[in-house]
Amino acid sequence: FLVEESGKNECKVACFIKAPATALENLKCKIVNDISSLVVDDSEELVSNVISIECSDDGKTIPFPINIAIPFTSCFRGNYREIVVKVTDVNFQSNYLTPISLEGYQGNHKETFAEVKIYQLGVFSVLSCLKKQTFTVPKVGLSQKLSVDSRISFYYPPETFSSPAPMQLKVQPIEPSLVSTLKARHDMYHAVVSASALVYVQHPSAQPFNSSVTITLPCPPNPEKKREEDETEHARAIRATVKRVATAYHPWAVSASLRKNGENLSDTLKLLGHRNKEEGWKVFDDVIIQNARNGLVSFELNEHLESFVVIRFSFLLENTYLLLFARALEEAVCSTMANVILYRKRENPYKIVVLLSASKELTCELQNLHEEGYFGPPEPTQQFPLREGEQIHFRFRGNIFASENGKDFGKVYRLIFHSQRKPRLKLQIKEVDEFGNHSSPHYKGTAVFYRITREMITKKWEQPLPYGEYQHQSPLCKLALTLPKHEKLINRPRSTRRISSDSSEALWDNLLYWLAEELAEDNTSLLALCLPVRRSVLQLVRLKCPDNLTHQIYELLCCWKKTLPRSADKQQLLSRYLQKSGRSDLSEELCFKWQNKVFT
Repeated sequence: FLVEESGKNECKVACFIKAPATALENLKCKIVNDISSLVVDDSEELVSNVISIECSDDGKTIPFPINIAIPFTSCFRGNYREIVVKVTDVNFQSNYLTPISLEGYQGNHKETFAEVKIYQLGVFSVLSCLKKQTFTVPKVGLSQKLSVDSRISFYYPPETFSSPAPMQLKVQPIEPSLVSTLKARHDMYHAVVSASALVYVQHPSAQPFNSSVTITLPCPPNPEKKREEDETEHARAIRATVKRVATAYHPWAVSASLRKNGENLSDTLKLLGHRNKEEGWKVFDDVIIQNARNGLVSFELNEHLESFVVIRFSFLLENTYLLLFARALEEAVCSTMANVILYRKRENPYKIVVLLSASKELTCELQNLHEEGYFGPPEPTQQFPLREGEQIHFRFRGNIFASENGKDFGKVYRLIFHSQRKPRLKLQIKEVDEFGNHSSPHYKGTAVFYRITREMITKKWEQPLPYGEYQHQSPLCKLALTLPKHEKLINRPRSTRRISSDSSEALWDNLLYWLAEELAEDNTSLLALCLPVRRSVLQLVRLKCPDNLTHQIYELLCCWKKTLPRSADKQQLLSRYLQKSGRSDLSEELCFKWQNKVFT
């Protein structure tokens, strides 16, 4: 087996390889998660590290086949999905391998492994994909129920095809909550009641249909209609009695109620599909869809469709809106709502973690971060849709920047979204300018996030991060963050106070400093001194001495004294302001010190 350094001062099992010892000596394995965007497509979910295996000596021949086992973690599999191993070569051509084993042990290591037999080297990844069902339609016809959902069936009459025709099908279930979400976002979809599963069909032989194929699949009924059918005879009798009473007094109310119920129960079913992706979605108005029992619907097709879906709506909806809904539905099933989280270590706010989390797991993810000692602010971003393999690039602006290693600051960082993995980065942040944000007790900055779609990513095995500005696109979201300023221990010597050969000036300097110390002991605010100075002077004093109230008061008193003419009675004026501030005790003591020339 091969063990690869993960770059975080810890060892990680990349994979296990079963091959002759001479072959193992020439194999080189490494984890290349930075290129994971290039190995996933729609409806695929990455559940392992991306592993690159290559031969270290081009002159050596590897005795294929060899076995490789890759550890993976799959949280959501279900009946519609399966685990496969994807092999991608240097030209980005891919093959899918079905694991020969999903054992939980490899030697002494207890994990879930996908083991496959390989005949070539390349880039390997374990994916959760829609389960593919393959069958062949003979000339005598076939009635086929799908293994992923036995309610979905295809009936091919005899002589549907002139020769045996292979078929490959995948089913993408549509959750009712997904339909509700789309309706909540767009009022124009309000008429939609439900949607069947999205069915994908591959027909490699491309033979024309000689007769119609009957397809049956579930499409959830209107809940209003279901409630109506489930009512008991007793409930019907009670409602009939109420209607008879209501008719005698308010006949208009009964007619309105009947009309409303009648509107709710008149469902319409439409088939939407596309013959190929280039042609796009189309509404097949000529296909008649029949309601069957238990929410099943059936219809006949006389041509091949690559994908199709049945939509049930409660009142007439224009085809334009139906097509928009089908596109939105197809996009939504390939997307996951996600949030960006940026939290700081409670005991060390200079250490942060940035991660992408699926919105449905946000509460659990925040709880895990709290247990690790990470907390906000800032709070997580608003949710936004992300497709598998899309990237979030982010950088810091303002007076804060970040580094992964404590040395290289100011870079662009990347998180790659995979719904079944937890991409995260641990960073160190610090201020750009120690003297910046001088009017704030914190250093301020912003983390700016940009979405990079798979179409924007160049197909290259080396994926360097850009250093330029993202001027061509708007930010996906922003998070404001702050850093506490360093506590500066500034010992200002007494010599910094005004020194004058004039004994009265020296006395005033000592008296003002003594007075500042007395006032600072009681946390007297600058405004409470009632000195006639401008607001700009107060701001200047606070900036000059941000961390020492004694020096602030002393500087303010000095600034006030400078504004007085030489002939002014400074002691009498200052005593008056002290009395006005409620410090008559200091006023009397100041008078005593001035009269007795007390310098200390």
